[in-house]
Amino acid sequence: MKTKVLVPERVVDELTPRIYDVAPTCAVVAVTSEGEVQGQLGDAEVLLLRWWGLSCEGFQRVVAETSSLRWIHTISAGVDHVLFPFLVESDILLTSASGVYDVPITEMVLAYMLLVVKRMPEFLGQQMAHHWHRLDLRELRGLTVGVVGLGSIGTEVARLVGAFGMRVVATKRHPERGAEAADLVLPPERLHDLLAQSDFVVITAPITHETHHLIDAQALAQMNPDAWLINIARGAVVDEAALVRALQEGSIGGACLDAFEEEPLPEDSPLWDLPNVMITPHNSWSSPYLQERSARLFLENLRRYMAGEPLLNVVDKKAGY
Repeated sequence: MKTKVLVPERVVDELTPRIYDVAPTCAVVAVTSEGEVQGQLGDAEVLLLRWWGLSCEGFQRVVAETSSLRWIHTISAGVDHVLFPFLVESDILLTSASGVYDVPITEMVLAYMLLVVKRMPEFLGQQMAHHWHRLDLRELRGLTVGVVGLGSIGTEVARLVGAFGMRVVATKRHPERGAEAADLVLPPERLHDLLAQSDFVVITAPITHETHHLIDAQALAQMNPDAWLINIARGAVVDEAALVRALQEGSIGGACLDAFEEEPLPEDSPLWDLPNVMITPHNSWSSPYLQERSARLFLENLRRYMAGEPLLNVVDKKAGY
């Protein structure tokens, strides 16, 4: 019997020939966003999950009706959107797209930092007003970056800011394992030490029960008054109400935000009008190369699955990443 692979219908034409190249004994079946297929779900083993290719209800339907499901691969780096209790408690393997988004997101982080120290929003405002006025600028070299969560993206952030001559302090669940890209690696319980010495705080941690509102009022109070918070992870890692207060009071320098507790960001959010905030619409991941990187990762994992080899990016479902 052939191994049945469920693939979102919008990419099935593109991926099917490549799937057969690496796994000729597979049978590819298109699945709609509502979780419907032509035929029976019950004997499928593999599900490729795209966040815009299968609705929440469709995903739950597929998993509930597919007793033979053995492996789910999601093309997102974060997996909080699929960690339903029934999946966490099951024996189904879950793999993520960790690593696929490192380049575009890290480049966005660097863009934020350069915009801040070179005061580009102010220059653009002056340009629109036809106003010629020089400003005092800073350099990135010598500043300290605090990376909250030294995973795949956090490691790439640390590596590239290091090339700018910046010092890197990071938190990591297992600091004893070290990290070449960071100058200092701390355990998560020493987050406040990281915050106190950072000029930029970059949140790259996944959203879990432990990281929900990790950056709260108490944490923000540890930051320097000219330090900037950068969030390219999940909005709920930050207590948004506490952040708004800190920004309004000037207790931190500012924030560059790509993720929010509610998305799209409500029109009446005070974040829109704060002068020390830069907002992007959860867009830091965007790149013309993502689809190909995602496909290569899934196909390599499919080859490994068929060969009985260990898969890449296996998620600890109970830990949440």
